[in-house]
Amino acid sequence: MPAVPSSLLEPLWVQFAALLPLRPEFDPTHPLGCHRRAVPDRDVFEAVVRKLVFGVGYERVAEPGCSDWVIRDRVKAWTALGLAQEVHRLALAAYEKMIGLRLDDLPADGCLTKASARGETCGPSPVDRRRQGTKRSTMTDAVGVPVGLATAGANRHDSKLLEPTIGATKQQLGDILPEHPTVHLDSAYNGKACAAVLQAHDLAAVIAAKGIKAPIQAGKR
Repeated sequence: MPAVPSSLLEPLWVQFAALLPLRPEFDPTHPLGCHRRAVPDRDVFEAVVRKLVFGVGYERVAEPGCSDWVIRDRVKAWTALGLAQEVHRLALAAYEKMIGLRLDDLPADGCLTKASARGETCGPSPVDRRRQGTKRSTMTDAVGVPVGLATAGANRHDSKLLEPTIGATKQQLGDILPEHPTVHLDSAYNGKACAAVLQAHDLAAVIAAKGIKAPIQAGKR
């Protein structure tokens, strides 16, 4: 069973392929031009989709002729070109046209994830015995569609990522974003620094107060 139906995968690949730079069949720096051909971008793209859908490591989605190292190297190259952000922008524009984003209310919050392979946006996690982790700050529309993302080391406070998260949201949405949306935040953002950021971006905010339960509870452990 494919990770994504072909009716979704094929148009996504067509848009993604249009953003890719031309790749020669052989490395032009090779003196004979007779070394092994590069793995096709389509094969790597489908492997990345499987990784995202199933939430597994690269080694679990690798296949003969498309190793996990090839996938990692190609993803790094695509990341340097900003292709993921561009595909996300196209997806948001298409979603707005076909279904409609609910952008009058924009919740934002941070979460911690493990980062055992380390990297530029890693830091000691305060909840995992200071093992390497990443803080991801995400802003969504009113029904949970991700519209902006910022990352930093796990030891960064949520409030420090409000500015880059809002900036990423504005960049990804462009003209789709209404003039005066309301940002919904938890009590970690209740401070002068966050108030200044919201004022600079001309955004209204609803910030939870400490000691007061939210009207809708996620449930107890």
